[in-house]
Amino acid sequence: QVQLVESGGGLVQAGGSLRLSCVASGRPFGLYAMGWFRQAPGKDREFVATTNWNGHNTRVTDSVRGRFTISRDNAKNTLYLQMNSLKPEDTAVYYCAAERTADWYAQVDFWGQGTQVTVSS
Repeated sequence: QVQLVESGGGLVQAGGSLRLSCVASGRPFGLYAMGWFRQAPGKDREFVATTNWNGHNTRVTDSVRGRFTISRDNAKNTLYLQMNSLKPEDTAVYYCAAERTADWYAQVDFWGQGTQVTVSS
C-alpha cells in the first residue's frame, strides 16, 4: 500500500504561481510512476502530468504545457507540480496518483485525497 498526501493548494490570482507537493509513504517511492490529475466542478477528472520512476520521462497535457512542470525527489518521497502563469480555468481539485510500475501506463493504483487550487481573475 501507498499513502499519498497532497499539499500546496490555495487561492491565487491569475498569472500567479503555486507549487503542489505529494508525499508518499508505505512503499519505496522510487518504484512507482507518479502523476497529477485534476477535477473541476461538474467535469470529469483529467490527466495533467506524469513522470516515470526516476523523473527522466515526463508528460504534460497540452493545456498546461510550458506553464506546469512535474518533478520528483525520490530521496524525499515527494512528487511536485510547479504551476506558473495560472489561469482561472486551472481551478480544480488536484490529485496525486501512483502506479506500481516504473513507467506510466494509465492504470492508477493509488490516489491522494486532493488539494484545492482556485485561480481568481
